Amino acid sequence: MPAPDETRNSLRPVERVRLELRRYEHPLLDFSAQEKDDGAVELVIELRNAPPEAHVYRAALHPRDLSGGQFEWSFQRMLYDCLHDFMVELFVRTPQSRDGAP
Repeated sequence: MPAPDETRNSLRPVERVRLELRRYEHPLLDFSAQEKDDGAVELVIELRNAPPEAHVYRAALHPRDLSGGQFEWSFQRMLYDCLHDFMVELFVRTPQSRDGAP
């Protein structure tokens, strides 16, 4: 019987990301992963019960991002960075907005 690390490393990249995403649960967000044509994996972050105008966040994870013995830690750092970016992108207006509103 192969060791858990060997089994994880033998998965397709999208399967490895999906397996890792199952370890995360958030009351406001849904996470998923899709395989892209170029071998990359697209991480998708969406608001649960989102209003129609809400942004869906997508980030490309390249094969080099998914390999290596520290995958779980690097994935967590990448996920948290994406969450930060996603929350910022949800702003409707900021002081830097150019819509003329006060």
